[in-house]
Amino acid sequence: MKTPRDILFARHQAAAPKLDAIRQSAVAAVCDRRISADGTDERRSQTAAPTILQTFWRELIFPCHRIWAGLATMWVLIFIINFSQRDNVSSVTGKPVRSGGAVMSLQAQQRLMNELLADRSMPPETDPPRNFSPKPRTETSETTTV
Repeated sequence: MKTPRDILFARHQAAAPKLDAIRQSAVAAVCDRRISADGTDERRSQTAAPTILQTFWRELIFPCHRIWAGLATMWVLIFIINFSQRDNVSSVTGKPVRSGGAVMSLQAQQRLMNELLADRSMPPETDPPRNFSPKPRTETSETTTV
């Protein structure tokens, strides 16, 4: 009795020469060479060997183009954010230009910080605390005898 493997192998045995021909043509296309009748190798394409830039593009950039596109997008976003966060500098004085509201807000914050950080350990207008010494009591306690 034949196994299913043997049946499939016999059925596809005739396709082996066709598959070999396809394999040879694919390898020849990859190698991009043609052997002439006198046995010398000739290039099929008329162009020169690929330049370093083409090789770099084909082997490093193109296989992971999505990653490179993502990195380029991130750099563009970082550049835009950095440019938008830049202080406005006056071309005449070279000092940052600030609006009146920003200056007033900064002064109010400085006043608040000075109030919070002020030394409040002992107010200057109060007297130091006096030591309290108890006076003798004049009350006598009665003891009862039983």
